[in-house]
Amino acid sequence: MELFNALKAHEQSGKTIRVGLVGAGQMGEGLTCQMELMHGMRTFAIADVLPGRAKQALKTAGLEDSQIVETDDAGVASQAVADGKRVATTRAELLSRIAGLDIVVEATGIPEIGAQVAFDAILNRKHVLQMNVETDATVGYILRKMARAAGVVYTLTAGDEPGTTMELFDFAKSLGFEIVAAGKGKNNPLDRSANPDTVAEKAKAQMMNPKMLASFVDGTKTMVEMTSFANAAGFVPDVQGMHGPEVTPKTLAEVFSTKQDGGILNGTGVVDYGRGVAPGVFVIFTTDQPKIVRDLKYLSMGAGPNWALYRPYHLTSLETPISIARAVLKGETTIATDIPPKAETVAFAKRDLKTGETIDALGGFTVYGMIERSAVAAEHDYLPLGLAPGAVLKRDVKTGEPVTYADVELKTDTTIHYLRNLQEQDLRRSAQ
Repeated sequence: MELFNALKAHEQSGKTIRVGLVGAGQMGEGLTCQMELMHGMRTFAIADVLPGRAKQALKTAGLEDSQIVETDDAGVASQAVADGKRVATTRAELLSRIAGLDIVVEATGIPEIGAQVAFDAILNRKHVLQMNVETDATVGYILRKMARAAGVVYTLTAGDEPGTTMELFDFAKSLGFEIVAAGKGKNNPLDRSANPDTVAEKAKAQMMNPKMLASFVDGTKTMVEMTSFANAAGFVPDVQGMHGPEVTPKTLAEVFSTKQDGGILNGTGVVDYGRGVAPGVFVIFTTDQPKIVRDLKYLSMGAGPNWALYRPYHLTSLETPISIARAVLKGETTIATDIPPKAETVAFAKRDLKTGETIDALGGFTVYGMIERSAVAAEHDYLPLGLAPGAVLKRDVKTGEPVTYADVELKTDTTIHYLRNLQEQDLRRSAQ
């Protein structure tokens, strides 16, 4: 009840955590609705590029027209928040300039927007809750470092797989167990060629953005999620793209063991995903302490030598308020990268790509993501997925082949490209 009591006391003292949200899609709308049920926190401003969608998200959460101010002017927006009104805008950059907001949440899934919003918020001394793992997997290390220097929190969220996995990881690590592997279940059958057209019917039935669904089906989302977790934990993928075996909750510990213990792994300290345990997350741990081994067997955890912690659900944006409250009230981080990244999600050709073509958005028609070790990606000049949108092919790339820096003319006038350069410079200095 500690967090509940803290939020209730915050509210009773006349205070409210004032949240700014970028992206009023499925995740953002759910987050807004959830906070209306809680003590001590509310979404006070929403930005969405589609006119009217920000206001509609607030109305879905139960707000009346009279409580909502639609504006793209920072001064008007700041006064509205001071007056207790909610703001709907089409300008993401407005949120960091609204005086009364405590934290900015990024929920678009577009790497460049995620970079812009986080960078701008940090420069304006606002906490950042990054739901955009696509951005974090590309430049999360440097954003975290900048946030620390600015005295604010940069964190990913509880409820999304990286954050939920980290909660299990922290539990096991704090108890002194050795972590063998960690990962998530995959919701959809893997189809690397999936695109918005092939999933359109299913997306419509599920009231989802087709690009979002395509990024799930083609594996990209799984790759970037496990990249963000790997970089926070200091883990690596065991093989390019991870194994992704069929598992059940009962077979997790057996399958995700090293080969010498009868499993599929070449080593320990790795990330992976399993088919058959979605929407859950897992951590595989081991110990050779005789008494603890006896206790684990007595507690029906299995025969060993590995044991699984498995959480069979994650509530996505509905859990995000937990991370928001921890960041604002306690300065705590759910998950972020504080050590040099060990993993990278790189771009692979979804179909034959021709010279002169422009790489489109994640979950689109041109590329999908594959997790790789950072050192291997650097050695082979693989293109980080978050830098791929907008890049123009300088030569043909065949289906299923990695896209390299040499294959493309990058779009360099972007915030994410600027931050990536800063990140690589910082990492080179740290390695000297």
